[in-house]
Amino acid sequence: MQILVLAVIAAVVLYQLYATLGRRVGRQPEDAPATGARTVPAPAGPAEAIAAGPLEGVAALRARQPDFNTAHFLSGARSAYEMIVKAFAVGDRETLKPLLADDVMANFEAAIVAREAEGRSETVEMMSPPRVDLDTVAVVGDTARAVVRILAEVRARTTSTEGDAVDDRRTAELWTFERSLKSTNPNWILVHVAAAEA
Repeated sequence: MQILVLAVIAAVVLYQLYATLGRRVGRQPEDAPATGARTVPAPAGPAEAIAAGPLEGVAALRARQPDFNTAHFLSGARSAYEMIVKAFAVGDRETLKPLLADDVMANFEAAIVAREAEGRSETVEMMSPPRVDLDTVAVVGDTARAVVRILAEVRARTTSTEGDAVDDRRTAELWTFERSLKSTNPNWILVHVAAAEA
């Protein structure tokens, strides 16, 4: 009888050990994704979808500026592009100066002076809203830098001693904007313009 009781106890103990040790606990090696597989976070809305390319840069910027909003930034970049292009065309230095870095303003000023010396005047209109995409974002020290790819269709009307001319053209450019993360001024300024592939 004692042997039977001991056998039953042993069976119960072994069952409990198996039930505990045999159970899969936590992540198992075979649960890991295959080599090379990437986990893509689900987009949180339009702003995150736009920022999908430079995701790491946006994350680094938000670590320093938590209220950074990609959609809001790109909307501002589009407005700045239209404002700067139109102000440059008519030689509106007062509008340009607070939007441009000093060296960019110097280049714009030289071009405006040359145009005025030739007796030419120009106006520009957007044929459709420019397309803006966030190309790269970086935080360098206390400076945030964002490169925006801009595709636009513009109509330039030029008046000179030779008469009037209309030029419809498509442009593809990379505009680099910067702002100091230590500054209370939330505005970004244009520090570089480069040609881009359409």
